[in-house]
Amino acid sequence: MARDATVVWTDRFLEYSWTPEHPMKPARLRFTMALARGLGLLDGIETLRPDPAGEADLLRIHTPAYLEAVRHAAPVSPGSPAPPHGLGSEDNPVFPHMHEAASVIVGGTLAAAREIAAGRTRRAVSIGGGMHHAMADAASGFCIYNDVAVAISWLLDHGFDRIAYVDVDVHHGDGVQRAFYGDPRVLTLSIHQHPATLWPNTGWPEEIGAGPAEGTAINLAVLPGTRDAQWLRGFHAVVPGALAAFRPQVLISQCGVDTHREDPLADLALSVDGQRAAFRAMRELADRYAEGRWLAVGGGGYGLIRVVPRAWTHLLATALDRDIDPATEIPDDWIEQARAYLPTVEPPRVMGDGVDPAFANWDGPGGTAETGDERLDRAQRAIDTSVLATRRATFGLLGLDPEDPRD
Repeated sequence: MARDATVVWTDRFLEYSWTPEHPMKPARLRFTMALARGLGLLDGIETLRPDPAGEADLLRIHTPAYLEAVRHAAPVSPGSPAPPHGLGSEDNPVFPHMHEAASVIVGGTLAAAREIAAGRTRRAVSIGGGMHHAMADAASGFCIYNDVAVAISWLLDHGFDRIAYVDVDVHHGDGVQRAFYGDPRVLTLSIHQHPATLWPNTGWPEEIGAGPAEGTAINLAVLPGTRDAQWLRGFHAVVPGALAAFRPQVLISQCGVDTHREDPLADLALSVDGQRAAFRAMRELADRYAEGRWLAVGGGGYGLIRVVPRAWTHLLATALDRDIDPATEIPDDWIEQARAYLPTVEPPRVMGDGVDPAFANWDGPGGTAETGDERLDRAQRAIDTSVLATRRATFGLLGLDPEDPRD
């Protein structure tokens, strides 16, 4: 009998550890699992321990030369020429056993995909995954191997020919988009901070896929400062219609939480409450359009104590159908552990930010209702402009009416 949900976890995920100064620290994963356990979320849940991905699966996406470069990478001296394959850069410094650590991340996402493909579970979540920037022959944006792209490739070879990938990280999901840019079997949909204002400076609405895949790359670029209400308005104006038209057999979500207003590396202004609302929406969309098959992974997020543990605990809760009220108090022992790890940061006390993530549905061109609040009206006009640019670039290619809010 199939399980409703599977949590993929191994302490080996914590070995994906850069330099002490690097913003991506394994502590964010450790504190997430500690919080989930402290709240009783994982009581009675047997986590699935993955094996590292083997070479054959890594070669689905990455080149042999790149795998060899990762295996034998050595630290680069400051001031040296640009390192080959992106290894040894400031973003991607070399660390011991890098190949092995990155292979375990890929193995986790592959394990989730295999559980879903075999019918042993409807949903699977691996918070260690989401390395969406890695390219075929280069590390990029803190990502060595592209676990999501490898898992999609594996699913395409094991009975699936319509896979939808929805990326809500603040940075564009460029590596996954590039891997399947010409493949009409994969829909890649990324909602991210506008590429004119944030690395990797890709993900424009005009990036729509190539050849037979035109219309299957969808990019919604939102402006710095975008809050929950506008972000969720944009999400619901684009994602449900695209999924309804594409009819995916499985939904894969990259759930980076660097969209939060406290994240140090980006400029959006979402709350944990808004991020929780996005996770719940993706669960509902998987149930509606993909027969409940939902594979969720982590990704970006650099609020190590105040943001990531709460947001990804909500992600785990959403996948497990054990939703946590945002007003739930955080256990005292977790707070003390967090304070000991990072004394300069005051840990959160409850599971939400006290924000109501309500939003108004997109109502078509010229349909924006003026509230009389100049700031709110300007923000809503901005998200509506982005929505229209995205819908006009791709919805017609999916057989939808870009102007009709019912599509």
